[in-house]
Amino acid sequence: MEHGALALIEIGALLLGMALLGRLAMRVGISPIPLILLGGLAFGKGGLFPISQGEQFIELGAEIGVILLLVMLGLEYNASELVGNLTSSKVAGLLDMALNAVPGAILGFMLGWGPVGALTLAGITWVSSSGVIAKVLQDLGRLTNRETPVVLSVLVLEDLAMAFYLPILTAVLIGLDLGSTVTTVAIALAAVLVILYIALRHSRIVSRLVWSKESEVLLLSVLGLTLLVAGLAAEANISAAVGAFLVGIAISGPAAEHATQLLMPLRDLFASVFFLFFGLSTDPQTLVPVLLPALALAVVTMATKVLTGYLAARRAGIGEAGRWRTGFALTPRGEFSIVIAGLAVSAGADRSLAALATAYVLITIVIGPVLARIPDNPAFLRWAKARQAERRARQRAAASA
Repeated sequence: MEHGALALIEIGALLLGMALLGRLAMRVGISPIPLILLGGLAFGKGGLFPISQGEQFIELGAEIGVILLLVMLGLEYNASELVGNLTSSKVAGLLDMALNAVPGAILGFMLGWGPVGALTLAGITWVSSSGVIAKVLQDLGRLTNRETPVVLSVLVLEDLAMAFYLPILTAVLIGLDLGSTVTTVAIALAAVLVILYIALRHSRIVSRLVWSKESEVLLLSVLGLTLLVAGLAAEANISAAVGAFLVGIAISGPAAEHATQLLMPLRDLFASVFFLFFGLSTDPQTLVPVLLPALALAVVTMATKVLTGYLAARRAGIGEAGRWRTGFALTPRGEFSIVIAGLAVSAGADRSLAALATAYVLITIVIGPVLARIPDNPAFLRWAKARQAERRARQRAAASA
């Protein structure tokens, strides 16, 4: 069979399989993400029926999926909301780093990987997955909830922090001197500031640039600009997701409204491809030896993420249920964690580090969307309301005393 024909057959079968898994998830009442991931494991490296020809399409589609998820999130908010949320979330960002990077660093030392391994594992456990969380918020209908801007603020702060962390990690891994490290970080910072400046100060110009009454022209303009900025951001050692998110922030008014409608089907398609690719690129056999430490690390750092989100939402004046929704939503790790592990292994680090990172990310991606549904449970909502009423009663009693 010809290469092109086999690739089409594999891609078509995978897409049809995702559709069936999506239907099954709807019937069971869960997010389709865990099922798509497990399906990817079955058809990926070391799986039951590994694919051979469609990998390049799936890999590129996965990158586009993350970018579309983030630009769509950006379209939901404007520049002033972004600035306000980032300003008010500075403390939450520092707390997030302390609570979630430290457990990874400690485990790195415990496993004998030294300071470099500890620095790598700290980044893996620190940063949440913008792509997974965006999909979960969409699936649960929470994009317009009061706590969602808090979730986005934490994610954006993490992604911006990666603009500093990744160059530093790369320099440590390959042994660059201090001057080269400072230069790399300065270039990344300059690129972040340029993108932020354009998004915050010239959003009207960007909106006019992409706006068109013709749906085809508008779709091509928004999609082309998003991919261009995301690519330039990635080239400058910044997250492509941050670039895409800021493009969404910079587009407002009718252009944002119509672009949202046009991009929605593409986002859903490529977001599913992203989760499929994650499973396809994982060899299940490499996960078994590191499953227990990965599970222990996942339990600890999912708990610290819940605490991070809860405290961040409390500082923002969000109610009890919203605080828990914020915390549980932040638990999945994803694309950044795998990128960090890949950098370390390519620089000569212990290959078991990549296996541990993959197992850890898979655990959080499978469990995270399930945990995110807990605050919507009626029993949990009653408990949260009772807890909030009790707290208010104590505050009134203290004030009257």
